Amino acid sequence: MAKKRIMVLYGGRADEHSISCISTAGVLNAIDAERFDVVPVGITKTGQWIVGGEDPRSWSLDDGTLPEVVATADSRAVTLDVSRGQDGFFADDPGQPDHVISLGHIDAVFPVLHGVYGEDGTVQGLLEMMGVPYVGCGVFASAACMDKHYTKIVLNAAGIPTAPGIMVDARHATGESVYDEVKKAKLAYPLFVKPSRAGSSFGVTKVEQADDEQAQIAALEAAVAEAGKHDWKVLVEQGIDAREIECAVLCAAPGDEPEASWPGEIVLDHRDQGDDQFYDFDSKYMDSSASHVEVPANLPVSVLEDVRDVARRAFAAVDGAGLSRVDTFVTPDGTVMVNEINTMPGFTPISMYPKAWDASGIGYTELITRLIEGVLR
Repeated sequence: MAKKRIMVLYGGRADEHSISCISTAGVLNAIDAERFDVVPVGITKTGQWIVGGEDPRSWSLDDGTLPEVVATADSRAVTLDVSRGQDGFFADDPGQPDHVISLGHIDAVFPVLHGVYGEDGTVQGLLEMMGVPYVGCGVFASAACMDKHYTKIVLNAAGIPTAPGIMVDARHATGESVYDEVKKAKLAYPLFVKPSRAGSSFGVTKVEQADDEQAQIAALEAAVAEAGKHDWKVLVEQGIDAREIECAVLCAAPGDEPEASWPGEIVLDHRDQGDDQFYDFDSKYMDSSASHVEVPANLPVSVLEDVRDVARRAFAAVDGAGLSRVDTFVTPDGTVMVNEINTMPGFTPISMYPKAWDASGIGYTELITRLIEGVLR
């Protein structure tokens, strides 16, 4: 049987550019080469699509540097012809300036892209217009889940609880106005202030209860300003006394019933040393000693089943497809609420999504195969 040609998109314009690169290294090294002929296409931070250049298979975070897609002397710019559909991908012809050559028929696209301009419905809409099958959630689910504010609205309408919070406009908000809104909403400290449309914990600040009103106002103003560097829509959420439990959801083919993995937990390893930690960017990616993954999480089976049920319901509520990681809070009394839904979660071999499925009986290569074959026509 002829191999299917799969375009893997990586990089992108979002803050999560380098995390996409690392996820892609994992996917390319694990994909079944007997089944699939892979066409890697990188997207630079400025939005240029290229083929060639540095091979992403060699990328990692082992040396503490963040990889980046850059145009090189060996790379070629990619051009799309929307009218040609699955035959509409071209690259510069190195032998003839101002000419392009076809990248061949593309059976499906795996957009291993995190954040805006990749995970937010934009690329999904482009591929929909071209009639090209792709792995992952569609336009609505991608857009709704990228915006944590609207995720709350959709989930709450479906009867699924989320953390109490407010949305503020960083372009106009002041410390005083945010302080007043927090009081009006009766949010309890500590608070987490974060961009509504960003991922990988970029721009997230934990705000503790201050000794006096002016110090509280200043802390809120600084936190909103930090989040505002990434998005003008900023969420101010009440901290929840709970464990953060993550559940992987898989629905590879249209019409399938969503499957939920055993839920897992990111355990922060320095808390017993008195560190006041939360799971920030460095804990996730840059400090291997800061945390580890436990799947299944150390909770009663009845609670784990409740998390799986909520994850499936949340996935259905946003009209999910392909894959998502549903991040929940589990309170001491066993209440499960959704924190957020990642429609293209981290996909390195040590990321929660693949590890949760591995612990549930689906290995990394098989997981990639199921996702791709689920969308092939």
